[in-house]
Amino acid sequence: MNFKELLGKQMLFFDGATGTQLQARGLQPGELPERWNFTHPEIVEAVHRGYLDVGSNIVKSNTFGANPIKLKGTDLDCKETIEAAVAIAKRACGGRENKFVALNLGPTGKLLAPYGDLPFEEAVAAYGEMVRYGAAAGADLILIETMSDTYEIKAAVLACKENCDLPICVTMTFDEDGKLLTGATVEAAAMMCEGLGVDAIGFNCGLGPVQVGKLLPQMLAATSLPVIINPNAGLPVQKDGKTCFEVGPEEYAELMYELAQNGPSIVGGCCGTTPAHIEAMIKKCKDLPCGGYRDCKLTAVSSYGKAVHLGEGPVIIGERINPTGKKRLKEALVAGDLDYVCCLGLEQINSGSHILDVNVGTPGIDEPGMIAKAVPALQAITDTPLQIDTSNYEAMERALRLYNGKPMLNSVNGKEDSLAHVLPLAKKYGAVLVALCLDDSGIPDTAAGRIAIAEKIIARAAEYGIESRNIVVDPLALTISTGAENAAIACEVIREMKARGINTVMGVSNISFGLPGREAVNSTFFTMALNAGLSCGIINPQSKAMLDAFYGYRALAGYDEGCKEYVQHYADAPKAAATVVSEMGLYDAIVKGLQGEARKAASAALVSEKPLDVINKYMIPALDYVGDGFEKKTLFLPQLLMSADAAKAAFEVIREAVGVGETQGETAIIATVHGDIHDIGKNIVKVLLENYGYKVMDLGKDVPVATIVEAAKESGARVVGLSALMTTTVGAMEETIKELRKVSDCKVVVGGAVLTADYAATIGADHYAPNAVSAVSYVNEVFGK
Repeated sequence: MNFKELLGKQMLFFDGATGTQLQARGLQPGELPERWNFTHPEIVEAVHRGYLDVGSNIVKSNTFGANPIKLKGTDLDCKETIEAAVAIAKRACGGRENKFVALNLGPTGKLLAPYGDLPFEEAVAAYGEMVRYGAAAGADLILIETMSDTYEIKAAVLACKENCDLPICVTMTFDEDGKLLTGATVEAAAMMCEGLGVDAIGFNCGLGPVQVGKLLPQMLAATSLPVIINPNAGLPVQKDGKTCFEVGPEEYAELMYELAQNGPSIVGGCCGTTPAHIEAMIKKCKDLPCGGYRDCKLTAVSSYGKAVHLGEGPVIIGERINPTGKKRLKEALVAGDLDYVCCLGLEQINSGSHILDVNVGTPGIDEPGMIAKAVPALQAITDTPLQIDTSNYEAMERALRLYNGKPMLNSVNGKEDSLAHVLPLAKKYGAVLVALCLDDSGIPDTAAGRIAIAEKIIARAAEYGIESRNIVVDPLALTISTGAENAAIACEVIREMKARGINTVMGVSNISFGLPGREAVNSTFFTMALNAGLSCGIINPQSKAMLDAFYGYRALAGYDEGCKEYVQHYADAPKAAATVVSEMGLYDAIVKGLQGEARKAASAALVSEKPLDVINKYMIPALDYVGDGFEKKTLFLPQLLMSADAAKAAFEVIREAVGVGETQGETAIIATVHGDIHDIGKNIVKVLLENYGYKVMDLGKDVPVATIVEAAKESGARVVGLSALMTTTVGAMEETIKELRKVSDCKVVVGGAVLTADYAATIGADHYAPNAVSAVSYVNEVFGK
């Protein structure tokens, strides 16, 4: 049987760690594991056989770092490396029954734009290369593993889908709070992956079985897919100069046995797990039934950071990013003023929107080009999910492709042309699809006619594999000025859909088109529709009458326990009414991450205040606020980076105004150690240090020990920051610190996913930084800031 035939039907077993096994056989700190596909193929094969012989069904090819982006600057070729690795793994399997080779795709080591410098399509292309080579070489499935960014996951999944037909598994590296590096929750990440059509999802690396066990229920509740668990054998510790993992085989087996009874379909291991760990685990778990597929009833849309459930109480979709009747927005779109678009979004979120509608169609612009800019711009400054609103098929696909999460797509209708174009897009990109109750004959004037169109769309969507839970029906409110029954008809459709378990959405204000005093009609109709079961109201969230109806209804209908939301809303109402985001000051512009607004606000502040006062009064407090939020996990990496970019934009204005050259502050050196090419953490630290006025010597990635030592000696830098992501490179970090101590009394701060505070202390570091903000705080301490 092939892998997909077994998936979800019987418990399957991944192998354990490859890197630490190769280290045990002589792989040196900083040496690329993929090089051993050529220099020591017999050892790589022996590692695979070690796991297969104790019962593993799946071995991961030695290609974790074989991405062409990672290999750039080395003498390894992507195609040759992958072909050699897959051939070695296939030889190890040796034709044995139910033994499979997973093409292993690790992260690129870079952040994707807009937070980093790697364009989305370049990431897709790089992964596409790997997939084509691996599929041609005979891999049985693809494992996208150790992922900490949903956007990179999406790039890798699309590359798989567009370059092969192999099954796709995705495993992610969460922190103990259940968040990815870029802020995604377990639920949001799982929903996006399932929407994109992967075959199994789960956890690997970063955490041990105990910590993963706490997150497992969230994963099982968020997806119907088979779940994978590949934890570490605990976190690394340093003993006698060696990296060790403290959870032994028998303890690991007991812990995994407990987890395996609670829903997963594939179990295995990551860092520190040896054939002995996997053998003990398989002996305990081999007779357990797998969790398989579950019937997940959730309807939800998500961003990179959070999910919004539909059908568990009404939600608000903010309607204001739509140029119809909005002269200022049209002008902004034509001028390419995305800060204005973002301000409209922030205003609506501040007023209570759960989802933002995004429509940029207006005469005089390239709609596909503009929506491809607007969607990433909005996602750069908020984690509120978006509804992509367009009838332009090219714009639709570009927005869906670039969207980070599981979007809402408005819309498809019963016309054949619409069905043929939109349904394949919704399926490919995993969108929750708005179905309009109209067809070639127009909008029926009866509820039965509209319901029939909804039934047609749902049936046709099912032919593409789109579940009815991912369809949201819009009954289409027509103005009561042309038909006295229009409100009743829309409500009847909503009631019928609710009875069938189908969610609904509606642009509420259409009901009053052509009438004076529209808010009175709109808010009353909104209450009627909510009472009929409307799931999502597309409204102006800055209308007091509409929000009164919304919060009043939720309290009266029992959705707001103890009226907490109602009370909070009216406590916040004066503050919300007074906030005009489009006229924000420098502090708010930096906190919100708006570069254009930050430039304007900095220029305005310089008219009446001294440059140093502007920096100390607005910029540093804003950065401190965002940094504090990041450490408390009320803000996440995207907001941190966008705020840093906004501060940088403001600082450029100040520098130009006073004629100051490059930063002349104290010097700090940063580097990713020899053998490691993952520089995300280092780059984030650099951005933040520069915003606090430091001169940063960035030595780059894969930096030899001697280079770092020489730089420290020549510059006299008082602080050196070192990063490492891979267990195979922490030895190089220790060696670097040892050599630094011989020539410099500088302070050394270290960070990286494989480190802990205790481990950092054992290798001689002065400070362990679990994140970039911690690193900057320590540097500030060193320099007395």
